[in-house]
Amino acid sequence: MRRGPNQWCLLALAWLVLSGVTASSQERIFPFPITEFELDNGLRVVGVDYDSPGIVAYYTVVRTGSRNEVEPGFSGYAHFFEHMMFRGTEKYPTDAYTDAVKRLGADSNAFTTDDWTAYHTVASADALETIIDLESDRFLNLDYSIDDYRTEAGAILGEYNLNFSNPVALLRESVRDLAYTTHPYKHTTIGLLEDIQAMPEHYDYSVEFYDRYYRPENCFIVVVGDFDPTELERLAEQYYGLWEPGDFEPTISVEPPQTEERTAEITWPNPTLPWMTIAYHAPAFSDETIDMPAMDVLSQLLFSQTSPLFQQLYLSDQVVDVLSGGAVDHRDPPLFEVLIRITKPDQIDYVRDTVLAEIERMKTEPVDAQLLADTKSAMRYSFASGLNSPGPIAETLGHYLQLTGDPETVNRVYELYDQVTADDIQATAARYFAETNRTVVVLTQEAE
Repeated sequence: MRRGPNQWCLLALAWLVLSGVTASSQERIFPFPITEFELDNGLRVVGVDYDSPGIVAYYTVVRTGSRNEVEPGFSGYAHFFEHMMFRGTEKYPTDAYTDAVKRLGADSNAFTTDDWTAYHTVASADALETIIDLESDRFLNLDYSIDDYRTEAGAILGEYNLNFSNPVALLRESVRDLAYTTHPYKHTTIGLLEDIQAMPEHYDYSVEFYDRYYRPENCFIVVVGDFDPTELERLAEQYYGLWEPGDFEPTISVEPPQTEERTAEITWPNPTLPWMTIAYHAPAFSDETIDMPAMDVLSQLLFSQTSPLFQQLYLSDQVVDVLSGGAVDHRDPPLFEVLIRITKPDQIDYVRDTVLAEIERMKTEPVDAQLLADTKSAMRYSFASGLNSPGPIAETLGHYLQLTGDPETVNRVYELYDQVTADDIQATAARYFAETNRTVVVLTQEAE
């Protein structure tokens, strides 16, 4: 899956070029056997048979992220519940839950994105029933007081303040706010400061948010490793069978097309080198159309460490020390973001113009056929080599399940990657990298 700009392994590219390896479009990128069943309440359970004797990964995928925060004034609640779900239940209060996880020797945590929240545990396979007992209990019976709620809301404010001790957090918040007008992607996953500050007074809304989205039809269970499929189905029915489904469907605003370039200059109160983000509205994830895979390949051609742009700005001119670009898979159209840190403050315009010129070149000059083949092979090899233990496999499958609900999505999308042509690269660059679709934010140090 695409985890972000320039996450593909450059060593993989070098290895492929030297060895002459090419990926076969006939090979399934996700080769492991999958079993799947659905409970009467709509909860879907996906098991992956992977040779990891004595080890199992257990992921609960909630198809809810900051995308679902549709009411003004209530951003940050998807991330809030990533924290709140560790607050315990009547059966397993906070300390009891924590002690049980420690006794298992388990690696247990959670994360939130724009589109989904994941709760994950990797532990001994013989602890599977205990894991299911713990996880099902907090999803069916989460219980927290107003005081617990306010304590956790205060912790969220502390996390926000910590994140925003880095200028990149302000830069990314600013570019989203400027690039989007109506879609919830307008705010970042952690939420807006004013909403987080008001969060302690909205206990009732938190209960409503949990009631809306923490429902079986909105979740997947992904189990990878050493388990018995028949026993998994029995345990799922036993522990999740009474979980009542809901019927809430959020109304998510469709972002209108951007019709003119948007720019902003912001300042940072502490010493910093200049930062710049150049962003374009990009295609939503799709395993049916070529635009998203083509843009993903294009990001590697533009911003990998072997690209002409990186060679010029980073190695030759030495005017940047951070240069990356790309889009992360999203259910709705995300931003393709170019992130740059400029080492010479008087070269901001030069760096911007050089990046834009290279983007323009990709619209008119076809990419070399061998370079394109090597890039696609490197991306495929890097992805496949990461599927090397139950945790990464479960997270990868969870990622694609939250996008489409179909475990075969991962194989279909990599078939599309194999099909990307030089013409697709040019067409995608021309379609999405238009000046009218561009948002630019420059961050510099506040004048003394």
